[in-house]
Amino acid sequence: MGEIMFLAHRIPYPPDKGDKIRSWNILKHIAERTTVHLGAFVDDPADMEHLPMLRKLCGGDVKLIPISKRKRWQRMAGGYLRGEALSLAVYRDSAMAGWTKDLVRRRRISGIFCFSGQVAPYALQHLTGGRKTVMDFVDLDSEKFRDYATDASGWRQRIYGREAKLLLAFEKFMARQFGSSLFVTEEEAATFRKLAGSWAHTVKVIGNGVDHAGFNPATPPVKLGPGPIILFTGAMDYKPNIDAVTWFAGTAWPMVRARYPSANFVIAGANPATEVQKLHGKDGLIVTGRVPAMQPYLSAADVVVAPLRIARGVQNKILEALAMAKPTVATGVAHRGLKAVPGEHMMVADEPTDIARAVLDLLGDPARRIAMGTAARRHVIEQYDWSACLEPLDTLLGLTAQPKA
Repeated sequence: MGEIMFLAHRIPYPPDKGDKIRSWNILKHIAERTTVHLGAFVDDPADMEHLPMLRKLCGGDVKLIPISKRKRWQRMAGGYLRGEALSLAVYRDSAMAGWTKDLVRRRRISGIFCFSGQVAPYALQHLTGGRKTVMDFVDLDSEKFRDYATDASGWRQRIYGREAKLLLAFEKFMARQFGSSLFVTEEEAATFRKLAGSWAHTVKVIGNGVDHAGFNPATPPVKLGPGPIILFTGAMDYKPNIDAVTWFAGTAWPMVRARYPSANFVIAGANPATEVQKLHGKDGLIVTGRVPAMQPYLSAADVVVAPLRIARGVQNKILEALAMAKPTVATGVAHRGLKAVPGEHMMVADEPTDIARAVLDLLGDPARRIAMGTAARRHVIEQYDWSACLEPLDTLLGLTAQPKA
């Protein structure tokens, strides 16, 4: 068996946000079977400390390239002038291009796995030679920016619309070049097939799982306050998460707070944006920033909410809450792509009044919270085991299920 070149737009560790949860589990899966050479970008300098661990796991070369905020803006400016999608321009890097060329020259690379379209250009000249090639789009980024454009106005609408158009052309082209193109849900795959037509013949679906052993209901809770705890988790510099918590705090939360004056809405996640930070300390709102581990916060929660109005693919935050046996209230777009049955494994509501009513109903019925949480954990153990989800990768990359020598 040959070796795999794994390229990612963001270092696949720690698994503390949606894309890194998926990339980390895929990386582990492949590294258990063969030698992996990892090339990835780093947007948080603290993540460079994980380099020794990643080298040990992969057994091959590991190339991590930091990208500062200043460099990101400079590259986007250059990309705009070149007529390039901005989210691709950010990752145009001569050092990464040089590393991939040298790696293919030196090592017996039998397969290439690209996590997210931003790194696909580095693989283009190496897709020959009988190599197995997989492009993991995860979600359809062009549609995400189309959603952004719909909700924006002025120059933002123009920029988002431009990005959506350029990314779709790029996604269609890449799907034609790679042996397999992955999406996380059947819905995302169907949308792309409709948009790409015959260019989408390589499209397959590999869903997300959840670490149901690591997200264990027996985890000791963190102390957050005497009243009921409503929890939201996620990276708090991400536009859909920012929109979700500010919208919930301004609409549904006052109705919950009116019934339970001592209740706290805890927003747990790294890098809270300015508008999220401004919520802290008002009407039972707690913004934690980065936390060492999310499990103690989930363990402390009475109800978890995912009031997303912009969402694509599978929401890992929901899978983790269900694995922790927590009753969860989510919007329809956040639930979309999940197999969980509304009313049995979780609650689904879209209007602020309905979301608040669902939260209040759960807070007022401890027995129902326990029953729903129990059903939710059983559901994810049966349906969202990472090993089962990722088994098709063995065929796509020509791997063997036996551990590497």
